[in-house]
Amino acid sequence: MAGSGRNSNDGPVEEFLRVTASAMRAMSREPELTASFTPDAPGFYGKEARIPLPNRDLPREDVSVARGEADAMALKLRHHNAELHTSRIPTAPAARALYDAVEQARVEAIGARRMAGAAENLEVALEVRCRNKGYARITEREQVPVAEAVSMLVREALTGSAPPPSARQMVDLWRPFVESKIGDTLASLDNRLDDQEAFQDIVRQMISDLGLADDEINAEPDPNEDSDESQEDGEGETTGEGEGDGDARSMDGAGEEEDAGAETEEADMPFEDGDGDMEPGAGDEDPDAPGQPWRPPEYGHNQGEQFVYGAFTTEFDEEIEAPDLCDPDELARLRQQLDQQLGHLQNVISRLANRLQRRLMAKQTRTWDFDLEEGILDTARLTRVVTNPAHPLSFKLEKDMNFRDTVVTLLIDNSGSMRGRPISVAAMSADILARTLERCGVKVEILGFTTRAWKGGQSREKWLAAGKPANPGRLNDLRHIIYKSADAPWRRARKNLGLMLREGLLKENIDGEALLWAHNRLLGRPEQRRILMIVSDGAPVDDSTLSVNAGNYLERHLRQIIEWIETYSPVELLAIGIGHDVTRYYKRAVTIVDAEQLGGTVMDQLAELFDEVEDGGKRRSGGKRKRVA
Repeated sequence: MAGSGRNSNDGPVEEFLRVTASAMRAMSREPELTASFTPDAPGFYGKEARIPLPNRDLPREDVSVARGEADAMALKLRHHNAELHTSRIPTAPAARALYDAVEQARVEAIGARRMAGAAENLEVALEVRCRNKGYARITEREQVPVAEAVSMLVREALTGSAPPPSARQMVDLWRPFVESKIGDTLASLDNRLDDQEAFQDIVRQMISDLGLADDEINAEPDPNEDSDESQEDGEGETTGEGEGDGDARSMDGAGEEEDAGAETEEADMPFEDGDGDMEPGAGDEDPDAPGQPWRPPEYGHNQGEQFVYGAFTTEFDEEIEAPDLCDPDELARLRQQLDQQLGHLQNVISRLANRLQRRLMAKQTRTWDFDLEEGILDTARLTRVVTNPAHPLSFKLEKDMNFRDTVVTLLIDNSGSMRGRPISVAAMSADILARTLERCGVKVEILGFTTRAWKGGQSREKWLAAGKPANPGRLNDLRHIIYKSADAPWRRARKNLGLMLREGLLKENIDGEALLWAHNRLLGRPEQRRILMIVSDGAPVDDSTLSVNAGNYLERHLRQIIEWIETYSPVELLAIGIGHDVTRYYKRAVTIVDAEQLGGTVMDQLAELFDEVEDGGKRRSGGKRKRVA
């Protein structure tokens, strides 16, 4: 954990994390703040800051991006009043997005004007963020939300720095329109930089001038408002219906609210208010007891059940066999490439596999009950009768061990962040696992999940053609890959695993739907025991979906699916995170730092599962089921 004292065994990455965490604590003036690296989006989770994971050789750009994101979070902790922000946030989604983005630009401008090093880090991080969002390819201003352009222009007005190279074309497309509406207002922001409330007054006027305001913007100072409603507005009880501070463009880190439990601020959820206690329009109602979570009268479920996940369209999703994605010759070449890359690991993983095989075979071997009154004569004990004729004869009976039919599904994250060593080791581990368990009579299914395209594909095109309806849900084309079905022998599916190395296969990851897909395949199996093991290196990420929904939309669905499986399903769920702390999602989980640990970890975790008492308390009943989206 970051924040501990210097360790002589720390590598360069660990040392960099320690120094970065110390700088964050100093900049934010939060002595309890800790930090960790993550492959997914940066953000806060309680008192822990998640920083983008750099490559192990610490290239200059990766270091600057990590520092820039860390500086942005620290500056927000230092200069941002969350209660004041949420108490005045507009309810219209476009207005709310602009309100959040400009506030982030304000706190970053404070740091950039005072610290030259922070300014450089923030600029590099912003450039990479814009590059990843594809702003350099924008040809029409409607392709990007106005909030993004306005935040860039606000940054330019406050710091004097031009937009980063990847965003200049996008900003130039929006600049004439924005400056014609709020050009004078932008110039007045500089005098209110350190006064958040006064700054917000100007931003709300900007929202109105841009035509993004709803009635709430202009109605707020109305002296005829009911006093109770005014008091509630001041306390931040009606903070918006949609994404709020959890917008994908905000640095708040939507996962923070998730991990805080019942006290969380559910600002990210469509059709909920900013703090998750009341629906929009319910501001006049008096809560029965302060601190009691509000329950919708029409459902009566707990607060977590209010989240409803959906897809804009499933028309372009595909479930496909691995050989259908490339021709046989290429598949053979990729398999050969996989074997060459990981030849030195095969002996290590094979030894682990042999150990697992011995443990499994021992459980399936027949055993004998001795000293019985009837059965097969135990000739080994005849000497007792010879020496003492009064001693009764001893009999024995053969019995089977209680080893139930088992099927194991290995679900592998095929996202772009797995590219390189992690996906190679995952493929080899899957290969060894399938071969080992097949020898033991345990069937294995190997699945992968990704998307068909970057940033939306045909689903997004259909959404654009439909006029961009609000809250579209998942906005990308799923690709679920079957590398090996449970009934297919290993020798037939061996080549398929090489497909993971194919250039262009690995794109984005929508974990919740993949987990549900793999789970439902297992439920259709006849085996008595069903085990689902997921290998991933990050939280679900799909830019197209997150750009038009709440910032934690995919993560929240993943949590919903995990909770349902762990609570109601007969399937045993196990997760392995590569460089990513999956213990915050899964009850039974392990995190590894290096991809080369994957093979041993998979074998050890499976061995522990099979070592459990077959009828022990850890097994759940499959009788109670609950439907989930």
